[in-house]
Amino acid sequence: MLEQAKRAARAALEAWRRAAGARHVRQNAPHVTRAGLAAGLARLGIAPGDTLFVHSSLKSLGYVEGGAPAVIAALQDAVGPQGALLLPAYYLPGGTVRAACAMPDYVFDPRRHGTHMGRLPEAFLASPGVRRSIHPTHSVCAWGRHAADLTEAHHRAPSIFGMGSPWQRFIGCDHAKVLGLGISMGPVTFYHALEDAMGEAFPVPVWEEETRLLACLDHAGRRWDVPVRPFDPAVAQRRIDHPGREDLRAYFQREFDAAGLRVNGQVGDAASWCIPAQAFYDHLRQLASEHVTIYASAAQLAARPVSQPSPHARA
Repeated sequence: MLEQAKRAARAALEAWRRAAGARHVRQNAPHVTRAGLAAGLARLGIAPGDTLFVHSSLKSLGYVEGGAPAVIAALQDAVGPQGALLLPAYYLPGGTVRAACAMPDYVFDPRRHGTHMGRLPEAFLASPGVRRSIHPTHSVCAWGRHAADLTEAHHRAPSIFGMGSPWQRFIGCDHAKVLGLGISMGPVTFYHALEDAMGEAFPVPVWEEETRLLACLDHAGRRWDVPVRPFDPAVAQRRIDHPGREDLRAYFQREFDAAGLRVNGQVGDAASWCIPAQAFYDHLRQLASEHVTIYASAAQLAARPVSQPSPHARA
């Protein structure tokens, strides 16, 4: 009873915080429409037939008339019926893979577990025609032409981001692009696709030694034991998404701008960007060969200064 009361109190507090935040945005932020968002995406180079992996900050867009569903509709308008959208639907009790592995009797159930990734992924997950991959910590949801193929059999992949995962399938799609709506180069899960593809050849030992098995149920209620390997927490402390690594985020922004791979623009009130997925992946591999990764030290960054901007760079 006490635990149920605590959960109810936490849920009520979160609802109050969201309502207060929504009031503040409505009163103070620029108002944005679905059509305005779609126009901003088009100026960013998003086109019909694109497959987008979207990382987002909903509040950065301004006050969107219609809320998160209007943002989703604008993204669908931008890629059209021949395109596809992917958003993270990660469910991470405790906040990390390691914490999930430490939970006794944890079983992920997509029929009752939502996502910890914020309001836009929550709304997307509840939208018509959206499919969700089965994974105990890093499920992905998808809509559109490739949705079934992108989300199929994630629970059978040998690692979270490895062969057979939505990330590796996404890289192979025509016109695949990583889209950042109102976010920096920090919170981008796509980076990990290279780590899992390279395995022990990746220049930084990012994982703990032991591979764990985490249980999950599929949409029919069948149980699967899925291999996951937690990140080494000491290594994660120097990763690009850590609050103290502004230097690394700034370096990656300059690097991908200079390489002419990152297209920058405004979507709503948010500074946004997109990068073609295959080119993103190939450039990460090239950087890794030069000892620059999303875990690079200040000394490693200084040893490889950002190159001069490409004449083909777009802003």
